[in-house]
Order: sequence, then structure tokens, then C-alpha cells
Amino acid sequence: MGSGEDAIQDGGIRDLSVFPGELRGQRILLCTESFGPVNGVSRTTLMLVNHLRENGANVAVVAPRNHTKVNIFVPAESHPQPSLALPGSGVPVSPDVRIQGWPLPYNPELSVVYPVRLSSLYQRTFGGPPDVIYLASPASLGFQVLLQLRQQPRARQVPVLCNFQTDLAGYCGILFPAPFGAVGTWIFQQVEGFLFRHPSVRIIFYPSRFVARYLLGNRVPERKMRLLQRGVDTRLFSPSRRSDALRQRLAPHGEIVLICVARLAGEKGFGFLAAAAQELETRGLNFTLYVVGGNRNKEVEAEVHALFADLQGRGRVVFAGLRVGEDLAAAYASADVFLHCSVTETFGLVVLESLASGVPVVARDEGGPSDIVDHGVTGFLVPPADVGGFADKVMLLAADKELRGRFRDAARRQACETTWNRINNKAAWGMMDAIEERQRQLAAIRSHERSRREDGRPVASLYGLVWSRVHDSLVVNFQLVVGMAIILASWSVIGVGLFLITVGMRVKSLRS
Repeated sequence: MGSGEDAIQDGGIRDLSVFPGELRGQRILLCTESFGPVNGVSRTTLMLVNHLRENGANVAVVAPRNHTKVNIFVPAESHPQPSLALPGSGVPVSPDVRIQGWPLPYNPELSVVYPVRLSSLYQRTFGGPPDVIYLASPASLGFQVLLQLRQQPRARQVPVLCNFQTDLAGYCGILFPAPFGAVGTWIFQQVEGFLFRHPSVRIIFYPSRFVARYLLGNRVPERKMRLLQRGVDTRLFSPSRRSDALRQRLAPHGEIVLICVARLAGEKGFGFLAAAAQELETRGLNFTLYVVGGNRNKEVEAEVHALFADLQGRGRVVFAGLRVGEDLAAAYASADVFLHCSVTETFGLVVLESLASGVPVVARDEGGPSDIVDHGVTGFLVPPADVGGFADKVMLLAADKELRGRFRDAARRQACETTWNRINNKAAWGMMDAIEERQRQLAAIRSHERSRREDGRPVASLYGLVWSRVHDSLVVNFQLVVGMAIILASWSVIGVGLFLITVGMRVKSLRS
């Protein structure tokens, strides 16, 4: 695969410290499955939107309506933009559009978006087609956009960039009972491969080797793929955020403070974490495990809490709930060791935030964290199923303060080499590459049509042109209906699994 910077593209060298000036004023339709500081993926998207707007790009955000009590909406007015309306259109437009969807039972911050027409999104944002479309972690919304784009005539196919940040297939295998898990995994693999291979998708950003292997396994062309890792705010996440008051509360008797930051959900590996914590207590380690994160679905949250009931009763585990901003930064910096137990992360932003806070990491060697943790330098990577080996590394760091100090310094240095400015500029350059490529293709189409006229080759009659437009419209609409039916059928199968999960949660809550 490409190099770490991947900066040489289209025969030119991109200076990632510089924002592409040609992108200023360009219309970017950004569709995301969640938006705001509710999880690593949505925080990454929010950082990109703010960066683009601050540099003069014309960004309209489409996202599902917020179902959480956390204020995740950052209005476009905080970053003044050029006028969004097309000249003379008279169409009322909005830089940010919220659409309806059904919140997932195990993660209400995410929704299955109800069917929506792409032409409607165009009209509600820019009054017409944008210059480029950016799909952040495409799922129910992104799939609909891609399906409708591939039905358009070539000249009307707006170029698309996808940022693959969520392992939906992996989530299905973990969350859904048999046979729904296997069916859901297969469906997502087939749908993603089918949609990503279409020519309208110009670039697919991937955050780790784990994701690259997945995409190549689904026959996504390697020429479309570009490495795009994550940045970290080293001013916010810093060892200087360490809180003596929090330390005193968590470790009044000198306990080692272990921290885990994750949404409270089954796919985040809390079963493994509970087993590791139990093993650490059996070995006599004097520790406090500080778990930062929550879930709006209280049944799911209660299930995770139940895994640690005995340890929590003995004061070994403290659940902090959701923390953001400076509170989250203080939580990281006040710990001694960060424990990462999920095996479905495409990147693992929390791992990078921990390193920036000067906290070494012990992680299962699977997914994105395998590319972040420098084994034996900034932390340790352990075989995914090895609870004993995981406990060994935690015990080693807990017993050796000097080793923790070396890891802390190395972790901070590593994080400081990764800035959001360079990461977001790389995404911006990708957008500009896609826009320029489309302009060249449109110029070639116009040149071909002009040469046909100059050569005296037959030009279609008015009747022929009208019939051609009607025929194309009928074909496109038929293909769109069939494609939407397939995707809706796929979501229906997954929806059955989600419904069963919801019913199971309600039954458990009634019994308890």
C-alpha cells in the first residue's frame, strides 16, 4: 500500500502543510452518519468540517437528526461561508440539513436513515448539484447516495470521496445472534464492494492496514485507496491536564489508575476487559479501573455495568459516564495505563488521544490500534484472545515506574508528530484532485461532441433528444427503484435483528 504520507498523487507533490487554495468557494456536500463529539468517527468529521469552513470551502452537512441529549450540532454560522444559493435559483437552501431516521437500539447516536432522494439533498443544500461529495463512514445515508449516483448519466455523476471509518460488517458479526450476524456481515461486504467499485467513487480513504485488507478483499481497486490516518489535538490532550484532585479520588491509597475510554457497548470488548480486570485482582494488583463512556440506551449500559458488578462493589471499578473536552482530557492525563480492548476499531482515536496525554497503552493486537501503538516503545500489543498476556503487560507497567516514564515520553513525542492540520489538508487535496479530474472528463466529453458536429456526423433531432432524455429518465428511475428495494430488503433483514435485540433488552429490564 501507499506510504505513510501518501503525498505524491497525479504526478505532483502535495505540500500537506498548505490548504489547496483552489478549493476555496467550491461546493462540498458532506454526508455523515453522525456529527459532533459523540464518538471518534463523528469527532473526526467535525474537525474536517471546521477546517474546510475556516479555509473558505463551501460545506453543507447532511446528517441524521440528533437523538441524543448531548449538544453535537455546530452551526455553519460559526464559520462564515460564501452564499450557498445558485445564482438566480430562488431556492431556499441551508448549509446544514438534518434528516429523519430510526435510532439504533444499542447506539441511539446512530440512525438508519429513511429513504431520501439525492436530488432533494441537492436542492436543500446548494439549490443544485455540488462540486464534490464527501461521505464520512458511509452506511444507511451514504449507501443511498452512492446507489443513486451510479444511476446518473456519466456527465452528471458528481465525484465522490469516501472515508471508511466504521467496520459495519464486523459489528454485525459481534452484535447480532446467529444467523443474523453472518447474514448481516455478508450483506455489508457485498453492498460496500458493489458501491465502492463504481467509477463515481474517485477516492476511498482508509485509516489502517486492517481496513486496507478488508477493502482489497471486497475487490475495491487499490488505485482508489489512500491512507488517511487521524490527528490529535495535542493542546487539549496533554500530560499537563493531569488532575491531582481526580487522582486523589480514584487512588487515595496509591492505587495504579487504569483507564478505558469507549462507548459502553458489546462490540467495544468489555467482556474481555472484565476478564482482564478480574485476572489483575486475582494476581493482587492494587488498581482502580476508570471507565469513561456511556450509552443512551440504558439497557445496554446496564449490561456492561453488570460485567463488573463484583469489582465495582469492591471499589476496583469506577464508571465516569460520558466526558468531553477538558473533562475527558483530564481523565486521560490522570491515569497511569490505558487499556484498549475493542477488536473492531478501524483506527482507534482514543488510543492516539491517550498517547498525546502521555499515557502508555496496552491493546489487543487487532484493527487500527495495531498501527498506532509502537510495541515496546509507547505501549504493548497482545494477541486478541490472550487475557493472561494482557494482564502480564499491565502488571509489568504497573510495577515499573521508570518504564512507564519512558513510554510516557515516547508516547507524547509520537502524538506530537500527528497534527489535524496535515490530516485535514490531505482530505482537502483529495477533494481538489477529484474536482479537477471531473473537469478534465467533462472537457473531454464536450470536445468529443464538438468534433462530431464539426465532422458533419448526424446530430440527433429534437424528437430524438427528447425521447432519449425520457428513455434515460425511465431507465434511471427503474434502476433506482430496484437498487433501493435491494438495499431496503438488506436493511429489513438487519432490522429484524435489531428488533429482536430491542425486545430482548425490554424483557431483561422488566425482569430486573
